[in-house]
Amino acid sequence: MPATRHLLHWVFPALVAASAAAGDFAFVTNQNSDDLSILNIATGAEERRVSVPGKPAGVAVHAGSGKFFTVSPDSKTVRRYALKTGDMEHALALDGGPIGIAVEPSGKRLFVSDWYNARIWVIDSATMALIGTLESGSAPAGIAISSDGQTLASADRDADQVSIFDLDSLQLRRRIGVGVRPFGLSFSSDGRLFVGNVGSDDVTVVSPETGAVLATIPVGARPYGIAFAMDRGFVTNQYADTVSVFDAKTLKVISSVDVGEYPEGIDATTDGAFVVVANWFSNSVSVIDAQTLEVVGEIETGDGPRAFGKFITAERSD
Repeated sequence: MPATRHLLHWVFPALVAASAAAGDFAFVTNQNSDDLSILNIATGAEERRVSVPGKPAGVAVHAGSGKFFTVSPDSKTVRRYALKTGDMEHALALDGGPIGIAVEPSGKRLFVSDWYNARIWVIDSATMALIGTLESGSAPAGIAISSDGQTLASADRDADQVSIFDLDSLQLRRRIGVGVRPFGLSFSSDGRLFVGNVGSDDVTVVSPETGAVLATIPVGARPYGIAFAMDRGFVTNQYADTVSVFDAKTLKVISSVDVGEYPEGIDATTDGAFVVVANWFSNSVSVIDAQTLEVVGEIETGDGPRAFGKFITAERSD
């Protein structure tokens, strides 16, 4: 394990100490260095580096079960780790092109997208056994689960659509056409689905219940991931080195925030006060104040941080 690596710069220790984010940790997959950085958001330090072979991309944390999960496309492996220690507990080898991952709110099942075979694997998180598959559109990338645990969505990149599944029955509800080459996606707190389209440089807003396309939001070049905080949406723009910010109610873009080079994964702290952005080419994460829209900190990571999924959780416990 390397020695603790401290922040590049950090300007709000007093502010974050008063926030719920003071107990938050970010679990950031580093694709080029085959590992994962565990970052303490309050101190701005990398507390531990965990080996994750196979060029990891997807990540999902689940505080309730005390676990986090990674996906390594090159080795086609899904791994389960203990949140508290960072120790690997189980590895499951798959046979396709795993990339995206999500864990349902109950923590009982994992869902992993298969880029090569237009499907989503269903995995028992306790046994890490494969228990089913769902048929998606071509080249599913990002997947997301609604906060009520009722709906799963996949961004089917080569089909220019999203697939919507009912999680109780594991049945397909509908497919909805979106922009060009959708990749990352996220549910807002009110159940709407926001989809980042890397080919058309916009975000499609859809209703999973009706299948209606509600709006299209123009953002920066090659939008990748989406997160929500302070009634705002935050979108990483890979080619622009920015995060587009829009009002979640009016859907109007209100700001563009400069971050590191080639931003990818994005997630909000548990109190919604800050947004954390993984910068693949800068080997860092940028921390944005969700209220002022200023970058207030930057923390070093391993080489090639992707953090494709939900990667922030509250303070780890035994």
